[in-house]
Amino acid sequence: MYKTTELLNLEHTIAKKYLSQQEYPWTTITKIKDIILELINNLNKEEYKQIKENVWVHKTAKIFDSAYIDGPTIIGANTEVRHCAFIRGSALIGEGCVIGNSCEIKNAIIFDGAQVPHYNYVGDSILGYKAHMGAGSITSNLRSDKNLIKIHDDQIIETGLKKMGAIIGDEAEIGCNAVLNPGCIIGRNAMVYPTSCVIGVVEENKIHTNTGKILPRK
Repeated sequence: MYKTTELLNLEHTIAKKYLSQQEYPWTTITKIKDIILELINNLNKEEYKQIKENVWVHKTAKIFDSAYIDGPTIIGANTEVRHCAFIRGSALIGEGCVIGNSCEIKNAIIFDGAQVPHYNYVGDSILGYKAHMGAGSITSNLRSDKNLIKIHDDQIIETGLKKMGAIIGDEAEIGCNAVLNPGCIIGRNAMVYPTSCVIGVVEENKIHTNTGKILPRK
């Protein structure tokens, strides 16, 4: 369940070409900036407008005046970037997304329909189609000891990355004030309870309770 196509429906991102070349999604994280710069060259300039250097926004997107957006960034159709959102750059945000008040986004791919609506931090991460982060939930992307990040499951997977947040599969639900520790993999249609501290992998159609117990999601 670690493979890109096992976690993510690539029909719901304009980065499909690039993600499909990566067997595992975290290997894309260091390439996000270059992917966005290449995609900018191929955007339909009749549908998108440039609002600052290397920041392209679909004409149907709604950007609040108080939002800060740095490049390279692409924001898709019918997406809403709300009050005081802080997009630090290297952000590929799909169609019909919500980037909410006081959220911070950095080096991330956010698929169509994903919602990051209230006080969230998403860094060095990928959010799948219609993934949802509850208020205050964050992706922690750097180990306290600054060592390279490993994915913890039945086996230990070396990512070779110093910075990696989470890979959140399609339609996964992350509860309010949950912390996804570096290298988390959240499977499709999985659920993380509010206030959980997650380490490692939550498989597809499973629930991670705030006591760490894993249950089936019915």
